[in-house]
Amino acid sequence: MFKYAFRKGDGDYIHLQGPAPQQLEHDGDGHIVASLAGAIGPCAFSSLAATRDWLATDMALRFMRAYRRARAWLITTPAAEVAKVEAPFFPDVDLGVLTKTIATYQTLGNWTPHVEITRPAWEATADIFLHAGLITRRHRYEDVIASPPGSP
Repeated sequence: MFKYAFRKGDGDYIHLQGPAPQQLEHDGDGHIVASLAGAIGPCAFSSLAATRDWLATDMALRFMRAYRRARAWLITTPAAEVAKVEAPFFPDVDLGVLTKTIATYQTLGNWTPHVEITRPAWEATADIFLHAGLITRRHRYEDVIASPPGSP
């Protein structure tokens, strides 16, 4: 929705996740002027939320097994192959743009080989939430982070 308003000229800048800004640039409707991933570093961006009760179930164990395999595939598979699989989820995005965006994410290390949220990743995320005013105090790692089923 926001990218359509931006395309119409309603606004001078916009903050989006890839591949939306890359597609705007590809179409000649904007320019990428900054990338937050390099400035922020590793954080708990690609994370999952679940109750601790659900995490104790067999369903959670099976889900995490599949999620780990999918994450490993995403990291190790050439970006062009990943883009072909993901293209139906991005019908308005050029396949070349999607491929380049995925390759960039792979290079940045946005998807770590492990699915656990590490303490440093949580602290970086808490800093982001505090700065944005989304939380009013720093919550303890132990209170908000649980090890996913099947963790070492």
